[in-house]
Amino acid sequence: MGCLISHLAAKFAFFPPSPPTYQIKKRDDGNPIAVYTSSSIPLTAGADDGCSLDVLSLDTKRGNKIVAFYLKNPYARLTLLYSHGNAADLGQLFDLFVQLKANLRVNLMGYDYSGYGASTGKPSESNTYADIEAVYECLETEYGVSQEDLILYGQSVGSGPTLHLAAKLPRLRGVVLHSGILSGLRVVCHVKCTLCFDIYKNVNKIRKVKCPTLVIHGTEDDVVNWLHGNGLWKMAKDPYEPLWIKGGGHCNLELYPDYIRHLCRFIYEMETTTTKTRLSKIKPTLGLPKKSKSKPETPSCCTSPCSCCCIKTGLPNCLKCPRPHCPKCANCFKANCCLLNWKCGCCWWRKPKCPKVKLPKCPKAKLPKCPACLRCRCFSCSCNCLNCSCW
Repeated sequence: MGCLISHLAAKFAFFPPSPPTYQIKKRDDGNPIAVYTSSSIPLTAGADDGCSLDVLSLDTKRGNKIVAFYLKNPYARLTLLYSHGNAADLGQLFDLFVQLKANLRVNLMGYDYSGYGASTGKPSESNTYADIEAVYECLETEYGVSQEDLILYGQSVGSGPTLHLAAKLPRLRGVVLHSGILSGLRVVCHVKCTLCFDIYKNVNKIRKVKCPTLVIHGTEDDVVNWLHGNGLWKMAKDPYEPLWIKGGGHCNLELYPDYIRHLCRFIYEMETTTTKTRLSKIKPTLGLPKKSKSKPETPSCCTSPCSCCCIKTGLPNCLKCPRPHCPKCANCFKANCCLLNWKCGCCWWRKPKCPKVKLPKCPKAKLPKCPACLRCRCFSCSCNCLNCSCW
């Protein structure tokens, strides 16, 4: 019963344009090109001369072939992966992609879900998850984009696959939720609990996203209520200053000047955020064990009081000094054992007498003199021989 309701919910969630607004054709050199269905004019015809468009066909793990557009900006540092809404395809969004690429100074990857545009298969929740995973894999392998340089952008239903992928990438640079949904059923019914047959349970996945999250929503959205955006923003682990566009609807937020202005500020801050700052934010969320502040344990070679060991535990004050070994302890090369340094002048502690040498005392310091020593080591000259073989 739950699967049937989920299937019905998916039917109401997806409205691919029919016929698609674009087609994929082959150039003379064999490379694919996207043209408008109505006029057979290439999509790039109306764009700037410098518009670089790669038309890609990607295989998903569910056996579908999806179409993706990659627009390269030579001045970009970050890449934006755009997941569109439920009633559009790449042909309708291409002009918007060109504007975002130029204004935000990013590389942009957009794709059509299974069953949309020139992509094969049928649209479903699980298919959209497989679709975005295939696109991310392409960005990694073909374009060398790491998650640290990637921002995920999800519009309306696109917030589902966006949060699905974002929850799996702990080092992601950022997420943008544009008119996002809490879940599929919550759009239709104002329920407060999550049911097993619900689709796009973003209300659960938003809590797993560790990167900065920007939420954009119109206050007069009559398709996805503003409360969805507000709820996502409140549940985000690292919420960025939201953008509530006064009077904005569901499909016209790009027309407001605040939209591009706020988005530019978000992208700029993501670009300038240092690795150190990002790691300091991510570390507490990884659940790493805290360093113990207790004193270090006594090493195994010094478990019992031993007259031969001068210092049982602790680290040397001088980092340049090599650790000497105790003549009576076999394992005394371990850390924290016998840490006095007899070979460095920066260590001021008194050096022990040689236990195997009994010679007349030095007339200056009244200390024993080792036969291997070629000069007197009086108290003022650090007390004893530094090169004695019995050490």
